[in-house]
Amino acid sequence: MVIVSAGNIEIDYSPMPNTLAPHEEATIRAFIVRERRERFLSLLPNPKQRHKVTDSLAHPSPGWFDSRYVKAIPPAQSSREGIAKILRAKGAGKTCWAISEDHKLDTKELELDVALAEIVGCGMGAILSCLPGKLAFVESEEGRFILEK
Repeated sequence: MVIVSAGNIEIDYSPMPNTLAPHEEATIRAFIVRERRERFLSLLPNPKQRHKVTDSLAHPSPGWFDSRYVKAIPPAQSSREGIAKILRAKGAGKTCWAISEDHKLDTKELELDVALAEIVGCGMGAILSCLPGKLAFVESEEGRFILEK
C-alpha cells in the first residue's frame, strides 16, 4: 500500500484487487459446469492468468458448459443477423459483455451487433453475455450455440 499525503488528503495508490466483472461472474456461475467453475472464477480476474481461459475459447471442451442450458442455433439462423434476432427474441438488449480470445473485445461491454460482427465466423473464441446468468452466445472454431436459463 502506498499512501501519498497532499495536505490533509491521503490518497491510497494500492493496486486494485483482482476482481471479476459481475456480468462475467454471473455467466460463469450459471453456465459452466461445477467441476470447471471455480477454476474459471479464479483465473479470469487475474490479468496474468486470464489468458488460460480466453486462449482456449476457440476450442472449448464440450464438457465445460452445462448441457441443460446449451441451445443449438438452426443452420438457417447462424448468420450474425440471425443470431442477433434469436438473442433479441430471448430478451437481449442493445449491449453485451465479452469474454474473448480477442484482446480488443475481452472485458468490454459492446453493442451486440458490433460484437457479433467482430466474432461470428472470424475464428476467435468468445462468450457474449447478453443477460447476466440468463442468456449468452458462444462462438468457437467448433461451432456456435446459445446458453439460456
